[in-house]
Amino acid sequence: MIEVRALTKRYERTLAVNDLSFQVRPGCVTGFLGPNGAGKSTTIRVLMGLDAPSAGEALVAGRRYAELRRPLHEVGALLDANAVHGGRSAFDHLLGLALTNGIGRRRVAETLEQVGLAGVARKRIGGYSLGMRQRLGIAAALLGDPGILLFDEPVNGLDPEGVRWIRELLRGLAAAGRTVLVSSHLMSEVEQTADHLVIIGRGRLIEDATVRDLADRFQTGVLVRSPRAAELASALESSGASVTAEPDGGLSVTGLDVAGIADAAAQRAIPLHEVTARRASLEDIYLLLTAGSVEHRSRDPRPAR
Repeated sequence: MIEVRALTKRYERTLAVNDLSFQVRPGCVTGFLGPNGAGKSTTIRVLMGLDAPSAGEALVAGRRYAELRRPLHEVGALLDANAVHGGRSAFDHLLGLALTNGIGRRRVAETLEQVGLAGVARKRIGGYSLGMRQRLGIAAALLGDPGILLFDEPVNGLDPEGVRWIRELLRGLAAAGRTVLVSSHLMSEVEQTADHLVIIGRGRLIEDATVRDLADRFQTGVLVRSPRAAELASALESSGASVTAEPDGGLSVTGLDVAGIADAAAQRAIPLHEVTARRASLEDIYLLLTAGSVEHRSRDPRPAR
């Protein structure tokens, strides 16, 4: 498990993380979200022992990273895909990491095969594209078959096949009981991949909830279709709902949930052809929750009328 306890990190006059606490549990993919400058990268750097906390603590597997005897076997991380020596081959890069943790050459070859780089394993990294470097960074994270994995923007530079691959990889790792933390600004990918979300802003915790709980909380109404739409609208309004007719014949309902709509229709034996809860997208929810934490706000790109 990953545990962040009352973590505070200050760089001279800048308070990057402010009394932040959360846990990342095994068996699910946890999305770590927040605007630029929210403190995500700082939190991960403290978790990985790259920065010392000003107060509080950040633990992996119950210990500080520096206390781990063979860290690659317990924690794998992708922080910066470009943090590699361009003159080395992918195989030599991973082999150097492997030897520091008692990992053999066979595992290096297996990991390169897993991420799709076996065919270019002997080529110098300096000639790699961003997507290839990203795959190499993921290979380094997987090298010791760790139980805890942290990924910062793992889909950067990947083509559509690579994006789908990393999505399935993350889900598979979580399904196998591993602890997976993913920091990203791509809400569409997080929405398809994550089970749980930790959202921070200005170094503080904003939200710690499952994706489903957030979606239910930000439900925007229910779309209903019936061959007796007018009669159904009257029944729903009698039950306290607000009903608006859609151009295609459906009804947009607020004030009643799916169960309430079904009960009101059943009381009058009105058939229902569709009952679909409408929820805000993760992007909409994220923007609402972080609206007060954005440091650099862009102007509306639409032309003035």
